[in-house]
Amino acid sequence: MQMTTPLRASAQQMPVAAMPADAQADMVEISVVVPVYNSAKTLRALLERLSKVLSGITERYELVLVEDGSPDDSWATLDALRAEFGQRLVAIQLMRNYGQHNALMCGLRHARGRFVVTMDDDLQNPPEEIPKLLTQIERSGADLVYGCPADRNHASWRNLGASVVWHFYRTVFKNPVTPTPFRIMRRELVQSVQFYDLNFTYLDGLLAWCTRRIEGVEVEHHARAEGRSGYSLSKLVALALNLYTNFSLLPLQLVSGLGLLASLSGFGVGAYYLIQSLTSSIAVPGYASTIVAILLLGGIQLLALGIIGEYLGRLHLNVNRKPQYLVRECLRPEEVGRG
Repeated sequence: MQMTTPLRASAQQMPVAAMPADAQADMVEISVVVPVYNSAKTLRALLERLSKVLSGITERYELVLVEDGSPDDSWATLDALRAEFGQRLVAIQLMRNYGQHNALMCGLRHARGRFVVTMDDDLQNPPEEIPKLLTQIERSGADLVYGCPADRNHASWRNLGASVVWHFYRTVFKNPVTPTPFRIMRRELVQSVQFYDLNFTYLDGLLAWCTRRIEGVEVEHHARAEGRSGYSLSKLVALALNLYTNFSLLPLQLVSGLGLLASLSGFGVGAYYLIQSLTSSIAVPGYASTIVAILLLGGIQLLALGIIGEYLGRLHLNVNRKPQYLVRECLRPEEVGRG
């Protein structure tokens, strides 16, 4: 399917002859970044469909595929496909599995496009929907556009887990748009998130930190072509925790609130048993002082831990230096055909 988008018109605003020679050689209009994990059987179809769609939009595009420590033959498959797609294909192999969002950060740092599309490798995000994203981001002036499917072809537990993540996202960032792996960004936004080099990455949070110009457009969502999702329920829970602990101090603030509530409860119970003691209505001597001490001291301890946690949480966001990812090998188009 060939679809005319505003990209062609905007690319013609500046004559190519007026650009420096180096800029002409390096100019890429669209980069597509795909984390690769257990997808050896779908890679050829993915690259063929991407090439067909993108060539109908512009000749200046690149495909950045990041192999994220996949246990199958994904890297060998990518290496074999370089002979066919080598002039467009940037293949990166990480040293182990770092997770989808860390792999995406790696791909974004290697992408050169004026617009950068990210998508999954399982063909659930149809490459044929990319023109919709391009049209929307050009017309709206947004920095980021998500492809939001009306119906998702996931298992019910997966949809439930994703709903929890979306709820946390909307709570933390006050943004009604539903984040998905199928997104398009302007280069300025891609560059703005590259400051983050820590682990426990949540890309959508970084993007929401850097811009409020976020929109969504409805796209199709297909069933997986092969295999099953790499996200288990535990991984979705971990993703939600990453979102909250990296971008919000709300959990620590809730603990502080609970400590304050427990302290107030202790004072209330203390006042109640003081009245009972004065009226000689307490059947068990010593019970009042024990329960008041437990509630009061426990509440104060939780409150103190919550306040200390506020500071530790801020330090944690800044000093965690576990590697975000490590690259084992990067194969670029200029390396095709070398011995």
